Amino acid sequence: MKRFNKRHTRLANHSFPLLAGAVLAASLSTQALAADEPVRWKVQAVFNTNWPGLGNPIRLVEESLKETSGGEAQIKVYEPGKIVPSFGITEAVKNKQIPAGYAWLAYDQGKMPAAALFAAVPFGMDPLGYSSWWYEGGGHELAEKLYAPHNVHPILCSITGAETAGWFRNEVNTPEDLEGLKIRFAGLGGKVLQKLGASVTVIPGGEIFPALEKGAIDATEFATPAIDEMLGFEKVAKHNYFPGWHQPFTASHLVVNTDIWNGLSKQKQALIETACTAATFRGLAYSESLQGAELAKFEGKGVTPHRLSPALMEALQNATSEVMQETSATDPMFKEVYDSMQNFRQGYDQWKELGSL
Repeated sequence: MKRFNKRHTRLANHSFPLLAGAVLAASLSTQALAADEPVRWKVQAVFNTNWPGLGNPIRLVEESLKETSGGEAQIKVYEPGKIVPSFGITEAVKNKQIPAGYAWLAYDQGKMPAAALFAAVPFGMDPLGYSSWWYEGGGHELAEKLYAPHNVHPILCSITGAETAGWFRNEVNTPEDLEGLKIRFAGLGGKVLQKLGASVTVIPGGEIFPALEKGAIDATEFATPAIDEMLGFEKVAKHNYFPGWHQPFTASHLVVNTDIWNGLSKQKQALIETACTAATFRGLAYSESLQGAELAKFEGKGVTPHRLSPALMEALQNATSEVMQETSATDPMFKEVYDSMQNFRQGYDQWKELGSL
């Protein structure tokens, strides 16, 4: 018993400094977190926050930040258009109209062609490939380089799996069927369809169904089956095409004014980054869990799922190659980002081909 007591005393003597050090470190960390100004940001969302994988991740960030920071870092998320238009989020962040926004960067492609590559790439990588490139292949450094002149700091904050290739009133089987087709299509995929003679327009999600119903457009793409069903496309367009060649992944980002970001403590920056990383993969898991159930409803709603014909896929891939080459030739930053992606995916695709079923 005496031996036990001596040993216990010895362990306690050694453990006390370690325990005291851990308590002191936690205390100092809490003090450091509270030392700078608390975060109280208005955040404009680009997508409805009830849309799985596409919109709900920023709500996850809102909830988790409040809890993990003990209230020291809080954001208030606003639904699309409540403060600024969805197409103008990064501009509003740049001008400090809002401190941060939840944005789809392809809406910036008019002033920065390379921005579209961070949002979706036709015939590009899957969500895991894009995430690997973003975190480990230099993706986030390139995004920071692109947005630095605009005083915007981008953080990956959501990703979804492949979208559908679109909802069509009538069947499309050949490249000729796309000529003159009035279609809502966003990002680089829209430029590809224009190459093939389609009449492409970009309108926000909430305005698509009325345009489809009134015949202002013949077809539309938007998101995954679970989100498209919420928008009611199947009530008008009964032909849903796959695969989502134009958006094998769809990524959205939290964009923060750089001056405001640099004014945060390292602890608060880490909290926000961690919250976004967790929300990205929680949102992806949630989104992917819903799609099978949506497909099962198609027959009851009179929807016919189709796979794009080999002729159409070949035409789309050739047109994609042209768009990428032409844009790379005219925009050095686009070329730098696209080359980085293509170089990374050589090894990634080889590993997938050998390692996956």
